[in-house]
Amino acid sequence: MRRLRNSLLVLLGCVMSTQLWAACDPKPGSNVCSDVRNTRHNFSATLVPNLGSGNTRRAKAETVTRVCVFCHTPHHGTDLPNAPLWNRKLAGVTYTPTTPYKPYDSGSLDASPKPGDPTGRSKLCLSCHDGTLALGSVNVFNGQKNPPQINMVGSGVTNTDQTIPSGLGADTGFTRRLGTDLTNDHPISFTFDSAQAARDGELVDPATSNFVGLRDHSRGLRPELPLDDNQVECISCHDPHVRDKDDPSKNIKFLRVNRFQQSAPFDGSFSPSRDIICLACHDKDGWVGSAHANPTVGNETYQPGAAELREFPANTQVWQAACLNCHDTHTVQGSRRLLREGTDGPVQVTAKGAKYKQGGKPAIEEVCYACHSDDGAVLVGQGSAGYEPPDIKTDFTQLPRHMPITTRDQPGSTEVHNIGTHPTVPQSGKDFVEDEALLAQRHAECTDCHNPHRVMKNRLFNANNSTPDVEGTHPHHPADITNSGQSMHSNLASGVLRGISGVEPIYGSTAFGDLPVGYEIKYGDPLSSGNTGSTAVSSPYVTREYQVCMKCHSDNAYATPPALGSFGGGTPPGTNSMTNYTNQAMEYNSPVSHQGEGTATGTGAFSGNTDNAGNTVDYVTNNHRSWHPVIRNTGRTLTVRGINPTQNPWLSPWNMAQDSVGNQTMYCTDCHGSNTPQGTADPNDEPTNPQGTGPNHVDGNPWGPHGSSNDFLLKGSWDKSTGTGQTTGLCFKCHDYNSYGNTNLAAANSSGFSGTMTQTACLGFNSARNLHIGHANVLAGNTGIPGNNGGIRCTFCHVAVPHGWKNKVFLANLNDVGLEAPVKPGELSIAGNAGTITQTASQRQVRNGQSAAFPALPAQAPRYFNGPYYNGATLKVKTFSTSGNWVQTSCGSAGPPGNGQTGQAWMSNSSEACRTLP
Repeated sequence: MRRLRNSLLVLLGCVMSTQLWAACDPKPGSNVCSDVRNTRHNFSATLVPNLGSGNTRRAKAETVTRVCVFCHTPHHGTDLPNAPLWNRKLAGVTYTPTTPYKPYDSGSLDASPKPGDPTGRSKLCLSCHDGTLALGSVNVFNGQKNPPQINMVGSGVTNTDQTIPSGLGADTGFTRRLGTDLTNDHPISFTFDSAQAARDGELVDPATSNFVGLRDHSRGLRPELPLDDNQVECISCHDPHVRDKDDPSKNIKFLRVNRFQQSAPFDGSFSPSRDIICLACHDKDGWVGSAHANPTVGNETYQPGAAELREFPANTQVWQAACLNCHDTHTVQGSRRLLREGTDGPVQVTAKGAKYKQGGKPAIEEVCYACHSDDGAVLVGQGSAGYEPPDIKTDFTQLPRHMPITTRDQPGSTEVHNIGTHPTVPQSGKDFVEDEALLAQRHAECTDCHNPHRVMKNRLFNANNSTPDVEGTHPHHPADITNSGQSMHSNLASGVLRGISGVEPIYGSTAFGDLPVGYEIKYGDPLSSGNTGSTAVSSPYVTREYQVCMKCHSDNAYATPPALGSFGGGTPPGTNSMTNYTNQAMEYNSPVSHQGEGTATGTGAFSGNTDNAGNTVDYVTNNHRSWHPVIRNTGRTLTVRGINPTQNPWLSPWNMAQDSVGNQTMYCTDCHGSNTPQGTADPNDEPTNPQGTGPNHVDGNPWGPHGSSNDFLLKGSWDKSTGTGQTTGLCFKCHDYNSYGNTNLAAANSSGFSGTMTQTACLGFNSARNLHIGHANVLAGNTGIPGNNGGIRCTFCHVAVPHGWKNKVFLANLNDVGLEAPVKPGELSIAGNAGTITQTASQRQVRNGQSAAFPALPAQAPRYFNGPYYNGATLKVKTFSTSGNWVQTSCGSAGPPGNGQTGQAWMSNSSEACRTLP
């Protein structure tokens, strides 16, 4: 009988050995099946699992042949509610880790209460995966309690205590030795109920979900992703017994449903056979059709080395990896928000060239650089011509001026950005809203401007993302503008800004210098939660690019504008006579009452009739606020400006229609971004073909203020010398150089600066047509009168920060310098023959030259440098005129303490002349 029994056991062993490779029977609609024998959780010394493709275990028992004993025992199991006959000690129950557990946390984790020490069945998993106990440490073996440790062998058993292998390193994302620091691991042991779903805003409700919730076999409830006592635990996502139903070589990470997206997702409809496991719980607004989820956009393929490192199947595409492109539920130590490779730690390289991090501090940008670079070694074609994802990394890391993207760029030593922390905005995590107090530490993250769950490859933020465009940036060239259903250039947010947060300034005054009285926070997805995608500025979500910029570049983020040089990548102090950055929300105040031409009150210019020196002045008549049309159009059309439509001085696309000028709007990124060729703001235009029709027009250099070779992240040079001879200067990306700075007497176009006087010997040009060119020729010495031989300089007459200004057409008026400029020595008290004139900081005349009444003043007044707005200014406006009606006596000194001269005499021959200034 004993021989028969032994024979049967041998036969059974042979049957088991031959059946070990048989296909298993999954649940209907599932891609996984329960078969622990053919997984890495089979540590049997003799029962070898089939892991496919020649894969082998890295740890196994030296002699023990059993499979289940490493986790389970029929007797004397660990006493824990609902524990499945557990055969190991548990942290906090039968042993204490050498260091306490540190749970995951973030500003957008809405769990109440926040996770503490692991509870429930997660303790079972951590009895191996925290690396504290040896793999062979069990409670019972062969009926013996507290037996000797089972000896383990294998390539992964390198620790002398035979704890779980470290993979590529315990501080990398390519290990399952999680340790006790769980800050880089998906949160566990927190309650997931209807209240939690409501707090978050992008979680399914377990009470109504068919796929997430409590299991109750008595009622036939068996959701794919079970909660343990209403809490998310390791077993909610993982079943330690399962494998892929068809291919044992697929490393499914013991996940209960798909590790990858199988086909394009659908809004609000999770399918266990179609969708990645993450979508069973996370229902992200705007994810469906987004750039990272759309198969026609995210169609780049992972390089073999990168796929192997991540244990992705060969030829995995971006849309299939879905969430796993950017997130790893057990990521590199030091990363925040489960971001894959999201640290600044040392870079390691595998034998196949794939890169991974080893610890470090949080660095969100590194996640984006993996694909958005030319050296990430992640996707096929990366770094080659035709590679579609824009290379952002080069702008941030190779150009001298860039946003302060790294932690070392910021003033503090710790990254403080933290979405989900806003004190009044509900569900602020899903919309990437954070407490404004955190913005004062000047540091930028990719997610300040882009919501990676919602970005799409469409020209406009409210387009149908199921039909991608050729680019995700705004339509800039006429053909693109027309194809987007518009008649002229606009300021509507583009697809890459969809669903990010921003602010709309609220103004209580029209005067330059007065701060907004508040800011309306814009957040939410424009095409979710009942939103219709309206382009109205009053919409609750971001509809304009400037709303994103002003979130940080205004007093919404700071009380005092930050100093130049106070963070890495910024412009050095003293550039353009500036010491501090300016408040863009204040500057861009664009009152409706100041549109068009004529007189508008409340500009911020001096409104009295007599200045501090007793001169009769008028800086109100024919004056109004000026602004580049970022927030609102100017209303100053070609007709209003007195410009012949056939002589339009603007370049494409600003001249695409006769009524474009004055009615169109623009973007901050039309001026700010990487350097562009002459005559265009598009970084992908070629110098010989600057109008958006060249072969590199799309999928090339990125738009956006990421980095530049120019100060202030500008697309061209902008300094005290910009003007004649600088055809690649910033102004001439949009304004026709031939209409403003070219010293050719026969200017092609009018410029809006013209007058009613006839041709004069001084100008040598028909001033009724173009006074910019007229002055440029005089200054260049082309009219027979000695000049500076350099031509005109933009900042002779215009302010150095042309966002918005207190005077029309950004005119600097040195008769009326106010609180926008700090007081320089000698400006408030000027001694003369008849006594001392006392001026005030709020209204003073500067750049005063020698006269009979003031012989101590300079014989030749130099250019006026006083940042941020005056960078070599010379102009004094005595009276403002409407476009086309300027006369020479409009300009000149208002009187004492200036030299009191006006017109040609003041400009050419007086102590305040500008004709020979550099």
